[in-house]
Amino acid sequence: MSTREGNLEAPTRHPLNWKHPDFHDRDACNAELERVFDICHGCRRCVSLCQSFPTLFDLVDATADGEVHGVAKADYAKVVDQCYLCDLCYMTKCPYTPPHPWQLDFPHLMLRAKAIQFGQGLVGEGAKFLASTDVHGSFAGIPVVVQAVNAVNRTKLARGAMDSVLGVHPEAWMPELATRRFRWSAARSGGSGPAHAVRDGPRTPGKVAVFATCYVNYNEPGIGHDLLKVLAHNAVPYVIVDKEACCGMPKLELGDLKTVERHKNANIPVLARYAREGYAILSAIPSCTLMFKQELPLMFPDEPDVLAVRDAMFDPFEYLVGRHKDGLLRTDFQRDLGKVSYHIPCHGRVQNIGRKTEEMFKLIGQTVQVRLNTVERCSGHAGTYGVKTPTHPVAMKIGKPVFKAMARDEPDVIASDCALAGHHIAQGMAQAGLPAKALQHPLSLLRQAYGLD
Repeated sequence: MSTREGNLEAPTRHPLNWKHPDFHDRDACNAELERVFDICHGCRRCVSLCQSFPTLFDLVDATADGEVHGVAKADYAKVVDQCYLCDLCYMTKCPYTPPHPWQLDFPHLMLRAKAIQFGQGLVGEGAKFLASTDVHGSFAGIPVVVQAVNAVNRTKLARGAMDSVLGVHPEAWMPELATRRFRWSAARSGGSGPAHAVRDGPRTPGKVAVFATCYVNYNEPGIGHDLLKVLAHNAVPYVIVDKEACCGMPKLELGDLKTVERHKNANIPVLARYAREGYAILSAIPSCTLMFKQELPLMFPDEPDVLAVRDAMFDPFEYLVGRHKDGLLRTDFQRDLGKVSYHIPCHGRVQNIGRKTEEMFKLIGQTVQVRLNTVERCSGHAGTYGVKTPTHPVAMKIGKPVFKAMARDEPDVIASDCALAGHHIAQGMAQAGLPAKALQHPLSLLRQAYGLD
């Protein structure tokens, strides 16, 4: 037992030993859950982060003696099901993460429990389908089909069917399919042209490979096109990654680790080639970026290609701010952005890169008008968590402080690096009667600030 109250050191992440037989042993997992739950019960520092901790503490408080040993093992799943792997407890709150001797890694323990649930067949087909973003995105870009699917999905009848069959809450915001996929409509390469124009900086490679992501490819290709316009304006040669599969994050959140591995096997050989050729790899969805930066390296720590991709992966604003510090970013901003309420998503925060998007907004504000309101708190959306019938109301409750904070000073526009979180916030603000004029991705706002059409 440690005599130290908590860490003074930064948290250290250990590899996820998910292929060891003990990882999938239910009794061993329950024993670790009880140990960790007992520590969390004695601390309660994370009570405000998500619904996992209030659920746990309510279970403990309802026992005869108010201790964890009185909680039924079957009820542990109630805590696990509320965790959406935002990682904030590990990265920002828990004082007992490694190198503390208690070695708490709450998110990865929840992931272990989810993997056991998945392996036991306790995950429904609706949840599996919702996590198959590359499957239901396959209709995107098909004429007539897209319009028909989008129109049907707006009807009460269809939303009722989605509720009963897929477990999608009738009031939850759902993304529409794009009429043209990003990968079909984007130029395969662009920027400043031939390879000899590449200008590397101390912090940033001078050429970019764009990993489109399922969401940008199938749902909001405009985000990807805005990124390409910004890169071209800054004379950064770019290519669209030759081929790609889902990053695997939706399957990770489900506990389907074998499918995560299949997606890794499809993506990593392709991306590793770009990494070894000196490209910066950019992904415009924070969860996808985090998957390659953190989760896959922790699942496959002995694979050199996985580590090479990790080292080459950038958040777009991490890259662009790095270009500015390298003296290679244009600052010829032309258009005012007005009052911007900007939300920092959880999977952006836990990348440990700092507030790079906020830095860019402040840089823009040195030339044109930007009145920035930054909100750093979980929106509650968390991928499929925010749309599922049982958890959508909880997601809206978690997001209430964010909705209010984003409405401060009646912004002209609201923005989040996570497009899903942005739409969730817009829905929450609208339901609360809070003022918001428009929703734009930060990359779209950067493109507008440059005066690019």
